[in-house]
Amino acid sequence: MAKIQPLADFILSFEGGYVNHPNDKGGPTNMGVTLKTWQTQGYDKNHDGRIDAKDVKLITKADAISILRRCYWNRWKADGIKDQSIANILVDWVWSSGTPGVTLVQAMLGVRADGIVGNKTLKALNSQSPKQFFERIKARRKQYILGIIAKHPSQQVFEAGWLRRINAINYGSLIANGGKKI
Repeated sequence: MAKIQPLADFILSFEGGYVNHPNDKGGPTNMGVTLKTWQTQGYDKNHDGRIDAKDVKLITKADAISILRRCYWNRWKADGIKDQSIANILVDWVWSSGTPGVTLVQAMLGVRADGIVGNKTLKALNSQSPKQFFERIKARRKQYILGIIAKHPSQQVFEAGWLRRINAINYGSLIANGGKKI
């Protein structure tokens, strides 16, 4: 069964510290955790009575991994995914893109694309030929990115980074930002 730690190491290698890029629809973000995600978790880290960008600036690696597990790994029920590479690409997709990282894959599997991973989705996923399905997911994810950019040209500034990250997720390995194999 899949394990979270290799993916956590990969994600944290790509996610920098605090940023608030004007074109980033996620707004204030630290280690890949957006303000909106942080607010849904209810963490007022600086205890000032508000959950805002100041709290996002205080996010630690442990916080980011905790959010990764609770909101993304568990959303894909990744502990039940038999193939590590499949878990890696799926959880990274939902981490990066939200619900489409589930619904588009469910559509590929021929199950109800409702964004909720249940037994039918897991069964269909685990019955696929892993390497072949991984390549299909990767190609669909790239297509999804290009669709975002076509629809929202302001997002083109992120294209090279998004594609570099997707290309660093390979069947059988992850390549951390900086080139180290995980």
